[in-house]
Amino acid sequence: MSETPVAHPPYSSAERGPITAPFWARLVATFFGIGRIKPGPGTWGSLATVLVWAAFSRFLPVASVVPANIAFAVLAIAVGIPAATEVSRAAALKDPQFVVIDETAGQLITLIGAPLAWKSFLAGFILFRVFDIVKPPPVRQLEKLPEGTGIVIDDVAAGLYGLIVMQFLLHFGLFGH
Repeated sequence: MSETPVAHPPYSSAERGPITAPFWARLVATFFGIGRIKPGPGTWGSLATVLVWAAFSRFLPVASVVPANIAFAVLAIAVGIPAATEVSRAAALKDPQFVVIDETAGQLITLIGAPLAWKSFLAGFILFRVFDIVKPPPVRQLEKLPEGTGIVIDDVAAGLYGLIVMQFLLHFGLFGH
């Protein structure tokens, strides 16, 4: 991910000072501040997502785990796109590294239907990070979509790749039963 400046000026006017994104957008885009951890904010965002999901999912009835996982992924996408747009505009960067709600969405997608066990959490984490970093087609091309859409949707695609491989691994019993 590059922090390419965009045409949005960082200042609204000499009198008002720097433009800042609304608090809700900063909170969502950085996944409650996790995106500010360095080095590798995307990795920290993915790890935090796995840990939060692992903790939260334990309290759900078994029949609710997959629907809840899907709902949280959809929520991360639906709220993440406008939040990423607001924050990237305010930062005057095309894809700020500290925006990690995209990792949250992609990581949750990779974990859909995965057993609530450390092996599948670890495999899902690794799979998503690999696809997010390597960006096989069309993941890289999706980054070119405008603003928050491009920031989030490429990670959704990486998450879908991770989901496919995860389900393949589960189907062939590579995590045991």
